[in-house]
Amino acid sequence: MQLPYDPANSPIQQPTSAQLGLALSGGGARGIAHLGVLAALDELQLPIGQLAGVSSGAIASVFYAAGFAPREILRLLLATNVFRLTRPAFSRFGLLHFDAVEQLLARHLGTTLTFEQLSRPLTLVATDLMAGESVYFRSGPLLPPLLASSAVPIIYRPVEYQGRQLVDGGLLNNLPVEPLLGQPNLRVVGVHCNPINTEAHIPTFRRLIERTLHLAINANTAARKAQCHLLLEPPELRHYRPLGYKRGPELFDIGYRYTMSQAAALTALL
Repeated sequence: MQLPYDPANSPIQQPTSAQLGLALSGGGARGIAHLGVLAALDELQLPIGQLAGVSSGAIASVFYAAGFAPREILRLLLATNVFRLTRPAFSRFGLLHFDAVEQLLARHLGTTLTFEQLSRPLTLVATDLMAGESVYFRSGPLLPPLLASSAVPIIYRPVEYQGRQLVDGGLLNNLPVEPLLGQPNLRVVGVHCNPINTEAHIPTFRRLIERTLHLAINANTAARKAQCHLLLEPPELRHYRPLGYKRGPELFDIGYRYTMSQAAALTALL
């Protein structure tokens, strides 16, 4: 059973004036749209008080909270050999190697970065594979929870941390609004990059795995979407595959343009 988020255990201080709290979903390559969203929010000069991320949303939120500009994060991603990130492993732990992902994150973030060193409060969500519950990380070392939050089950091997077998937090919670709720001055904005494409074609086994995970993960977001003050879900993203990293600039632009189109609604929240 999934355990509820307990705000009493959070060291995060409530904001004293209205700010945005962003819950960034997972979505593989589609998560690059988060960077466009963040770039638009920066351009609109809207205050972001807290972040909560899962999977690709965890990666985007960590880099952003660590001080990287959204377009710089995109540049780093595009400079990465994506084929190394998706190199088959065929081990008993998963289908793809995770070493390249770990090296990428460690190279740019370092191995000793902590949550406390970030510019904004951040919560990452992973799934305890054995206990069958969501686990929330908001203090201490940053890299292990980040890797765990991004370890898509079946695709990547679980991450062993604090006596747990951890995988992608999106398995049980792909729109982590819980750490942002119940704070009077925080306006919760869900950024969901997984709209369903009802006309999708599934010609291969790999596409079948992608589609199965997509549908399973999407099922846990409906109630969470309803808890947001505003939901950003660019409909164009439904045409993009979760492993379509080569189309990163397009995905960034979709997130940016959609958020700019919602400028009035975002400003009204504050």
